[in-house]
Amino acid sequence: MSNNYYAVIMAGGVGSRFWPVSTQQYPKQFHDMLGTGESLIQKTFSRINQLIPSDNILIATNKRYESLVLDQLPKVKSKQLLLEPTMRNTAPCILYSALKIHQQNPNAVMLVAPSDHWIENENEFLNNIKTSFNACEKQDILMTLGIQPDSPNTGYGYIQFEEHESSIKKVKNFTEKPNLDKAKEFLASGDYLWNAGIFIWSTKSILKAFSEFLPEMVATLDDGNNVYNTDFEDDFINNNYKSCENISIDFGVMERAKNVHVLPVNFGWNDLGTWGSLYNKLPKDEQKNAIVGAKTIFRDSSGNMVRTQNRKKVIIQGLSNFIVVEKDDVLLICPKDDEQEIKQIAAQAKETFNN
Repeated sequence: MSNNYYAVIMAGGVGSRFWPVSTQQYPKQFHDMLGTGESLIQKTFSRINQLIPSDNILIATNKRYESLVLDQLPKVKSKQLLLEPTMRNTAPCILYSALKIHQQNPNAVMLVAPSDHWIENENEFLNNIKTSFNACEKQDILMTLGIQPDSPNTGYGYIQFEEHESSIKKVKNFTEKPNLDKAKEFLASGDYLWNAGIFIWSTKSILKAFSEFLPEMVATLDDGNNVYNTDFEDDFINNNYKSCENISIDFGVMERAKNVHVLPVNFGWNDLGTWGSLYNKLPKDEQKNAIVGAKTIFRDSSGNMVRTQNRKKVIIQGLSNFIVVEKDDVLLICPKDDEQEIKQIAAQAKETFNN
């Protein structure tokens, strides 16, 4: 472990495609989605903590989740929380964290990682982060990890890289979520990777990039008075954060910078963005049904994703490729093919049932 190694775990999202389990009050990163005995944020923290000292791991989240984070991560102290007073996408949050870390340690290199991704091979992941840290300590580069694609998935952004004998490649360009024909083209070309939203850089390099591409945001969050890591930090953020532009790090910095590099990786990654992606990670029975938390009987039923609380007994007859999820007083039954509708279903349920 190096004292120059830092991490920011992004834990402010709502995960509305996992309704009814994931809600605004209790989002998916705080749930044990895979039945492993640990929530997603707990798994993420313990994975990163193998390489980065626990005191150097910051959690970026919404104010409303402060007690959830402190409850689930006993190693984390209040001063390690970056509490966003309003949601402003990823760029302001990353600038805030970089300024705070840089004030503590001007030689810091930092990892930015989502709180809710699944990673199969943790040793491989940690080796990839070490490789990236080493490169970022030596050069003024902004790095991201690119997942080797195994299908023409239209749900991810893509990164095109320049071929080079080095394991770390220069990025040619980023492409937002493509249509199926484009995704097939990307896969066939061999020089495209999935964009996992995992970033590595030195605080010096990312602050330099922000100054170049988002100078107004820097002027808003860096007042030159060394307010970070003092008693004045919270008030300063509460007063100024809302003035920041609502923009992602991808649009704001990564797609504009000329010093972006990517490390192609293959550690068994899943972004766990939908019930379908969760289904893909879970063990299945002979009829390809996946179960979390339920006791089940399946009759002439296959390819279903079933999740309940408290070992509820569920009997399903003649149903295939459905999502069946129970939480408290809500039961959702939805075809897997329609899972992208769940966000809208959740909004309608809130309007109709007020929950």
